[in-house]
Amino acid sequence: MNVPFISGVLDPRGPVAANEYQLLQNATLTMLAVIVPVIIMTLAFAWWFRAGNKKAKRRPDWDYAGSLEVVTWGVPLLVILFLGGMGWLSAHALDPAKPVPAHASTPNAAPLDIQVVSLDWKWLFIYPGAGVAAVNHLVVPAGHPLRLHLTSATVMNSFFVPQLGSQIYSMAGMATTLYLRADQPGTFPGISAQFSGDGFSDMRFDVEAVAAPAYDAWLARTRANGARLDMASYAALAKPGTSAPRDFHLAEPQLFDHILAASTAPSSSPH
Repeated sequence: MNVPFISGVLDPRGPVAANEYQLLQNATLTMLAVIVPVIIMTLAFAWWFRAGNKKAKRRPDWDYAGSLEVVTWGVPLLVILFLGGMGWLSAHALDPAKPVPAHASTPNAAPLDIQVVSLDWKWLFIYPGAGVAAVNHLVVPAGHPLRLHLTSATVMNSFFVPQLGSQIYSMAGMATTLYLRADQPGTFPGISAQFSGDGFSDMRFDVEAVAAPAYDAWLARTRANGARLDMASYAALAKPGTSAPRDFHLAEPQLFDHILAASTAPSSSPH
């Protein structure tokens, strides 16, 4: 993973990523509260019990001290309980299928449904309500909650936009749901986070969050000028290979359902 994606995790631009970043900070500080004193005490003990310190007492028969046992076992236990409780609460708060509210700048914005299909080796984004689709190019209105429905037309893959949060798997025959939101306009890189074949490292895409007028203009431009995407052109697109970003006019409104059904259809090959 290169530097931009590492900095992306530490530079959240949406509520989900911001909560994950806060969880990362809290867990790190909690563990440092144990690690730092241990390091200091290790150095202090090594210095105190050095060969030249005549005040340090050697007690070869010492084997137990109740107060020391309480500290040795009690502190790690408290840390584990605290981290476990934090993880349990965060796991529910950051459930990928939990709806994300609209931004304060767009309080009445309804979730935008986008269907995501992982292919070998590219990402297909379908906007069923708008009649458009795109490959390796996800355009969204800033401030609007996004409701992503993900599946795979091939092997399992992993969808991840570090600055927006919540890596989630796409699997053939299943549709998973992920809510995200980009709080401000910008371009946020996304990746395939799981090995899925020779071209997986090129399964990169950009999430382009734009103002509502720019988003509407992109939809109109894509409907008018985008290449036609129907079952025949999808079959060509689904063949293994990488792809540059492309926009399409969606000629098959039920394309996502067809992809999902094809993955669950029983095999006709003889056994």
